[in-house]
Amino acid sequence: MKDTVNVGLIGTKFMGRAHSNAWLNVAKFFDGSVPEMHTVAGRNAADLAEFAARWGWANQSTDWRAMVSDPDIDLVDIATPNHVHAEQAIAALEAGKHVVCEKPLAGTLADAMAMTEAANKADGRTFVWYNYRRVPAVALAHQLVQSGTLGRIYHVRAAYLQSWGGPDTPLVWRFQADVAGSGAHGDLQAHIIDAVRFVTGEEITTVEGAIEHTFIEERPLLEEGGGSEIAGAGAGGSKMGKSSVDDAVLFLGRLSGGGLASFEATRLATGYHNANRFEIHGERGAIRFDFERMNELGFYDATNGATAGWATIDVTRGGDGHPFADAWWPDSHGLGYEHSFVNEAADILAALGGGEPVVPLPDFADALRTQRVLDAAIVSARERTPITIDYDTPGGQS
Repeated sequence: MKDTVNVGLIGTKFMGRAHSNAWLNVAKFFDGSVPEMHTVAGRNAADLAEFAARWGWANQSTDWRAMVSDPDIDLVDIATPNHVHAEQAIAALEAGKHVVCEKPLAGTLADAMAMTEAANKADGRTFVWYNYRRVPAVALAHQLVQSGTLGRIYHVRAAYLQSWGGPDTPLVWRFQADVAGSGAHGDLQAHIIDAVRFVTGEEITTVEGAIEHTFIEERPLLEEGGGSEIAGAGAGGSKMGKSSVDDAVLFLGRLSGGGLASFEATRLATGYHNANRFEIHGERGAIRFDFERMNELGFYDATNGATAGWATIDVTRGGDGHPFADAWWPDSHGLGYEHSFVNEAADILAALGGGEPVVPLPDFADALRTQRVLDAAIVSARERTPITIDYDTPGGQS
């Protein structure tokens, strides 16, 4: 790979900003290939010009197809709503590009399978923005479990709790099934399914009980021009529209190593803003993580006998081997949400340059496994039946 990587971005809202910040700052903190912010594509020309100027994109286009076909573009970054991921990713792969796509991989299992099939036939490499893998505490949890520190895994408890989706939240695309695919399930649950798979190194083999529920069936329509994709912006007056996605999904599952797991995702957990959390309990110890305290990892060493007890690890010490920490600030100065994207951008550039990422990067095939779990949980909830996930056949369920 050449020393510079020309990046083309599709999408200018929440994730467009997060990705732009990553490409803008990654070479300032990490060595390796340098991303050139070549072109950003979006629908609104006026907004696009302002976005490009603010975030450092050299060029802009209202035609994403022309951008992904541009021979100067090396890597296409997809930061759009879920229902267009497949069309855009497949077009970019067919044009010979590397592709990094927002999570979940797609709005539907069928789209995710089509994207993975296209990736298998393409020369370009694929990546997915499961950015929480690159929070230092989560990366350290992965390393501890993979080294055998916890021994056999017995229990996993994972939850992603937010509270922004109340009755006054407008009908943004995240509440529309034809665009998002699902609600809290695909938006939040995807992250904790990926985290559990990543940290434990095990797959979810069955879903044995699931519930999905929509508490708020109608939401205020957006005012014209109030198209923010995140909560709290552009709510209309008395006009209402139907919300067609879940507000909460809970399910139980079995892990490939024999352990049991529970998962919960909701946008209506009053009192929690971004509580992305998991606990993993093994025969020799346990770990726990909560993104609302993202610079800490809880660790219990069950081999310590009378002195065993929960320890809180300040995961900011690069000199002690904490993942990614040595690229940033002195000990205990802390990282934030945006740094997880910069860390992932660094690992993507390292991989494209022939190096090794700090911790494994998810590609389309990896993200398809998470998509199969998402799909199985919804089928289980709606049919009120256990689902066995078959990762080796096209349908993937029985």
